[in-house]
Amino acid sequence: MSKKYHFWITGCQMNYADARRVATELEKLGYQATSVADDADVVILQTCTVRQQSEDKAYGKLHVLKHAKVNRPDMTVAVMGCVVGVRGNEALEKAFPFVDVFMEPSTNGAPLVSHLTAGEDLALEQAAASQLHALQDGAVILPADQRGELISAPVSIVYGCSHACSFCIIPQKRGIERSRPVGEIAAEARSLAAQGVKEVVLLGQIVDRYGYDVPDGPNLADLLRVINDIDGLERIRFLTSHPNYMTDEILYAVRDLPKVMPQIEIPVQAGDDEVLHHMKRGYTNAEYHRLVQRIREIVPDTAVHCDIIVGFPGETEAQFQKTYDLLADLELDKIHLARYSPRPGTVSDRRMEDDVPDAEKRRRFHLIESLQKEILTRKMKPWLGQTVEVLVEGKHKGRWRGRSPQGKLVFFDDLRELKGQIVQVQIKHTGPWSMSGVAVDRPQPQPAGGIQLSVIG
Repeated sequence: MSKKYHFWITGCQMNYADARRVATELEKLGYQATSVADDADVVILQTCTVRQQSEDKAYGKLHVLKHAKVNRPDMTVAVMGCVVGVRGNEALEKAFPFVDVFMEPSTNGAPLVSHLTAGEDLALEQAAASQLHALQDGAVILPADQRGELISAPVSIVYGCSHACSFCIIPQKRGIERSRPVGEIAAEARSLAAQGVKEVVLLGQIVDRYGYDVPDGPNLADLLRVINDIDGLERIRFLTSHPNYMTDEILYAVRDLPKVMPQIEIPVQAGDDEVLHHMKRGYTNAEYHRLVQRIREIVPDTAVHCDIIVGFPGETEAQFQKTYDLLADLELDKIHLARYSPRPGTVSDRRMEDDVPDAEKRRRFHLIESLQKEILTRKMKPWLGQTVEVLVEGKHKGRWRGRSPQGKLVFFDDLRELKGQIVQVQIKHTGPWSMSGVAVDRPQPQPAGGIQLSVIG
């Protein structure tokens, strides 16, 4: 009977990309994925610390696994991701002595592989690896039970971050910025396309700083041109960008490369200049406003998404109003909204009092939430009657679901098998968060790749 592994994942898309690399190595050892933790010989927790709630969730799961380990001492428990971080894990080892392996973010799974193969000859590993002879160096293979399911796959291109915003724990947990070689990224993207993936999402904590750590190296625009030429891929997206590094060259690449989708993730975080200064963001309200105008000038049909933090230390009602007014003026296409959560060791935690009451944070959160709903209800209406290209990702409650080039969620009904295909959908209904319509073409079945792919979750 083959051995099984189970992933529990929380956090950002980069965590899913990291988990996929570890899954690839486990598959080489002959392990198979299972969605049931109790059936697994190896359980891996992929963790997040960007907010306290995420960290608490990971610790809660560890306490559950502690009891499971008592009943099943042969089960291997591994923890990876930002809870572990890159600065050592002595405290975690002391708090959770039953954990067999701790792994840093962006790992390739080597510590876990070493643990699982300790004291054994590597015949099993070599036999399993021989099944992958057709894959190039840097390629990936997805869990066997999930191949053919995933249409859009995350691909990390920059590990770590060297910008150090005052509220952000990522530089401490993921280390300094390191750009992956173009060839390695391209090999991964090619192997994903060979496994049925139609869209890749290029990831970095500050993705538009790709290549900045390599003297005279390639930049994000250069990388987009390479990935655009990969056969089998239909769409490319990238996130998350920083306003200071969004160049015209990147925007022209978005405009001119047919596979790069018109969607820009460019967080502003706050609309008041003093708050932005305390956040160490490095730009002003006016500069962000001009950048959004520039994005819309070069790529007129683009969707602009942003992040907002409400209740940052010292944020007054008047300062919050500037954030509200900026969003009302720019009418962005999507907002990732969060209440400020102090992270131990960050500049804001060490030097600033978390003095905005939680009730006030929630009030500001809901004000922006209501504003954005009103904006999107109005902005989505012009799509009525239009025909949009939808990359079909799968079904939800019996209806096909997919996304337009701008990343807008679209639902439609059709009896055909359309997963992974691009379908022309005429929009019949719009709401603030999604649209629905009817398919108006007859797509032909597309040949599947040699191996298929899916997200781990």
